Amino acid sequence: MGGMKQYSVYKASGLSFIDKVPEHWEVKRAKYFFREIDERSEAGNEELLSVSHITGVTPRSEKNITMFMAESYEGFKLCHPDDLVINIMWAWMGALGLSRHRGIVSSSYGVYRLRDKSCFDSVYLDYLARIPEYVAEYHRRSQGIRSSRLRMYSDDFFQIPIFCPPIDEQRRIVTYINHKLAQIDQFICYKRRLIELLNEQKTALINRTLTRGLNPDVPMKESGIHWIGEIPEHWGISVLGYVCRLTSGGTPDRNRQEYWNGEIPWVKTGEINYNEIRETEEYITEVGLKNSSAKLASPGTVLMGMYGQGVTRGRVAVLGIEAAFNQACLAMYPCNLLKTKYLYYYLTSAYEYIRDTGNETSQMNLSAGLISKVRVLLPNLEEQSQILEFLDKEFQKIKLAIAQAEKEIELIQEYRTTLISDTVTGKIDVRDYAEVRDTAYAS
Repeated sequence: MGGMKQYSVYKASGLSFIDKVPEHWEVKRAKYFFREIDERSEAGNEELLSVSHITGVTPRSEKNITMFMAESYEGFKLCHPDDLVINIMWAWMGALGLSRHRGIVSSSYGVYRLRDKSCFDSVYLDYLARIPEYVAEYHRRSQGIRSSRLRMYSDDFFQIPIFCPPIDEQRRIVTYINHKLAQIDQFICYKRRLIELLNEQKTALINRTLTRGLNPDVPMKESGIHWIGEIPEHWGISVLGYVCRLTSGGTPDRNRQEYWNGEIPWVKTGEINYNEIRETEEYITEVGLKNSSAKLASPGTVLMGMYGQGVTRGRVAVLGIEAAFNQACLAMYPCNLLKTKYLYYYLTSAYEYIRDTGNETSQMNLSAGLISKVRVLLPNLEEQSQILEFLDKEFQKIKLAIAQAEKEIELIQEYRTTLISDTVTGKIDVRDYAEVRDTAYAS
């Protein structure tokens, strides 16, 4: 890392993935620091832990996991705080970490305990074990013919060299990393909030422009629509059933194999999320299309989600491809009084109203009949074009600002990874920095 202080003396590490280390650091194979533990739960009542390449070792209850839930956890491996837990099947992508909990993990995982806990600060060791250089080494030492079959067994792990700085130095390294990560997290939080505000600005711009127009001095009139209020006096009002042809889709028989896994994209409600749809999760065949109520829609068609709880009902999207769609979607084909993109923006503005228009059922589903009665504002086609041109221009500015913020988040996350790696492997010397902070905390 440019501009950072280095240690005064280094020595060759003898490793392929780190060429040198500070002279006073120990480097020994893992077998000299760890021993494998195989303690089993008798009843399986302990807290179930998850091992991830993203979060390390965490309680499974904190994760949204519904798959692979065993009927009984009797015989699962026990682990304790500061034990290193390795998902043998996914070690090659970094699925490991030090546990901060007493709990149980899969019997196929590796659990390793320090021979001498005084050698390592557990936070330092967790940072060290999960850096990209070590993950690449786990990959290299794993056995198998392809990625999905790779396994890193205890004999493979025990041969991996481990860095061991003096314990007080490890703690200073942890102090430095934690302080820097707090700054990075604050920066990311700020940028994500900025993205939220930019998206809110986009929504507000749609709402204002689609109900007020572009001329603030134009005479206004009451629309009679409670969620809109006043509109430009010269605008017309109609209902969607008069200015659009509405069509529902369908689902081919799931039990007929010949209807599925074909070449025709098939849209479901969850895929309607204000973005242009250019690919789908499922595809149907020509036979499936002909033998069901599913229908093909051309690129540019506006689709609305009709079913589902919460946010999915009432959302819209525009097709970027020719695709079929299921019965939970409604296709809208505007007549010559309404531009397709204007319709899309108008329905985006009307989302909350439409969402709450559903039947009084457990899911409050919408229907083509209900949507056909939704009132729509009708500027003339020239004014619709002007509105669309204005929104496209403003949205381009917002899009660029969001892309810049996302890029900054990406770069700071890359810096985060490099910061941890360079610090725990001794590429930079942070001892003086940590001493200053320790003094500041003490005072």
